[in-house]
Formats: sequence, C-alpha cells, structure tokens
Amino acid sequence: MEHALSPATLAELRRPRPYPAVSVLTPTHRREPENGQDPVRLRNVVTEARKRLEADPAVSRDRRADVVAQLDRALAEVDLAHAEDGLVIFAAPGEHQVWSLARTVPERVVLSDTFLTRNLVAAQAAERPFWVLSVSADRVTLWSGGPERVTEDRTGDFPLTRSRENFDAERQERVGDLPSTFSDEDTRQFLREADTALGTLLRDQPRPLYVTGEEAALSLLDEVGGAAKSAVQVRRGGLAHAGPDAVWQALQPVLAAETAKDAASVVRELTSARGHRTFAAGLDELWQSARDGRVRLLAVEENYQARVGDLGAHLMPAGPGALDARDDIVDEIVEQCLETGADVRFVPDGTLGDANGIAGVLRY
Repeated sequence: MEHALSPATLAELRRPRPYPAVSVLTPTHRREPENGQDPVRLRNVVTEARKRLEADPAVSRDRRADVVAQLDRALAEVDLAHAEDGLVIFAAPGEHQVWSLARTVPERVVLSDTFLTRNLVAAQAAERPFWVLSVSADRVTLWSGGPERVTEDRTGDFPLTRSRENFDAERQERVGDLPSTFSDEDTRQFLREADTALGTLLRDQPRPLYVTGEEAALSLLDEVGGAAKSAVQVRRGGLAHAGPDAVWQALQPVLAAETAKDAASVVRELTSARGHRTFAAGLDELWQSARDGRVRLLAVEENYQARVGDLGAHLMPAGPGALDARDDIVDEIVEQCLETGADVRFVPDGTLGDANGIAGVLRY
C-alpha cells in the first residue's frame, strides 16, 4: 500500500483515464474492536464496484474484465493489519493502486474518466509532510516525515556516504577529532554534494526541512551551501547512522514547538482578518469562497468533519439518514483552495474557537 504522495504522483493520478476509472473509498481503523468490521466493509464496497461495472452499458465486456481483474489485484495488496484511517483503491484499464491514508474517507464508489483524488489531497495537506536531513562527516541520510513517523527516503542521491579511503570514522572517534574533521577539505566537498542533492530535492518536492547533526556539521553545511538555510536545526549527532525511531524521538520536542508556533501564527492572521473584514467562517461561506478562488488562507482543525446536503447554491447540515449527503465536503474545500493557490493549514482541535472547526482569510 502507498503512503507518500508527492506533487508529481498527484499530477499523474489526476490525468484522464480511459473510462471507467474506478475509485473505491472506505474508512478503516487502526485498533480493535473497530478494525474487526474493516474486512467486511472492504469486500462489500469492492462488490458494489463490480456490480456498477456490470450494470454500466458504456463499459465493454473486455474492458470490464480488465478493470475487475485490476480491482482483484488491488484487493490482494490491501494490508488491513497495518490500516490507518482511510483506504482508497484506484483501478482503470491496465493499472491499479492502493492508498492508505491517515485521514478518514467516506464509503464511496465512483466511475469516471479520472480518479477521485480530493481525499488524498486533503490527507496530504493534513499530514504536513516534512523532510529531515541527518548530517555527519561520512553519511547524510534523508528522512520523510509525517504526523506519526519518519521513514528513510532514498530519493535522488540519498543516502550519501564517504568511502573508507576518504574517511576513517573509527579513527576520528578514537582521537576525539570531530571539530577538525569538519575543517577538512574532503568533508567540505562531501557536504557541498549533499547541499546540491538537497537543493534538487526541495525544488522538486518542497516541504519544511529539519536538519540534525553535531553543531560543527550544521555550521559547515550552512557555510558550503544554501539549500538548508531556512531549515530548523536540531543539534543532535549520530542520527545519520541511526534508525527511524531514534530520529522520530529526537524530533518530538521540536515538532511540538513548531506546531504551537504555526497555530499561533494562524490565529493572529485570522484575528487580523476580522479587523479588515476579510474573515470567513462556516462551511457554506467557505465553500462559496473556495469555488470563487477568494480564499488566501484556509485553517482547518485536525479532526473536523461535516456531513452536508447540497441545496443548489447553499450547503446545509445533513443527518445520518439524509439521501445524497456529502461526507467529504471539508476535503472538497481543502482541495479547491489548494487548486487556487491558497495556503491550507491544519491546526489542533479547539484552536479556532467560535469558528467551529474551519475558517479562512479572503483575498478580497
């Protein structure tokens, strides 16, 4: 199952497909007893997709067989033992994908000429993905971070390592010569290469960046290049050779501080917008403003969800039994705002006070 969604991957998912491109969505659960229902729900929603394909006169026999086979292959790849909060299956002629999301999704089957990506987009925005670069004199490791973990990422040239001929880490440790190691020209060149690789990565996949390492390593990286100038520095050595758990633990206090700082910044912007009459709140107002491209900043509390009915020009709250209700209206608003260049920020629950979970700053 896939977890990491890059801008390039998202662009590929959004391109038109030969009809039918099937999107199957179902909520999943991480823990017992709720996860006991997941296998049954998954089988039921995939069965519904097969029935829709069978009943659609626009789908030829050969194409139906192809897409059903792709659905079966996708189903075989699902790992519910490591489920998160939502599961998305895409199947089209000749291809299939399975995505696990750290954000719930509505139970849904859609047949179209494109895949339904808005839940993936919203999940990525909510996860606030970031990069971690762990630097030492003989190894530079790249980590991809999210809300619950970091995993090593071997994008591009990473990890970078120096050969034994150029660097003897054991000798440096014996003689305690770490500071002078970072004045060595070979080390400077090594970190220049790391800076170049980092710059390429950030141009292709821009994210917030954290850099870990001994103070001497961090200073030299700043000196030899500019790619990490805006990074948050974590003065902790040894992580270039460590596992993901050690990196994650070292980051915890820094991430908590950054989250608090970001939430305070969002509240300040919203407060200022009230004074300038560019403040918006409520699903209906923000849905209209998002469609008009007027939203400059959208703030959403992390666990905010809403079920609404679409009454033409307006949205209204919908109860559990309402027909044609939209379960993912928040994700739709998020995707629409991102499409029009808005800054979308997810903040801890309760941050937005009387705005009730969602608020924005308008461009005009």
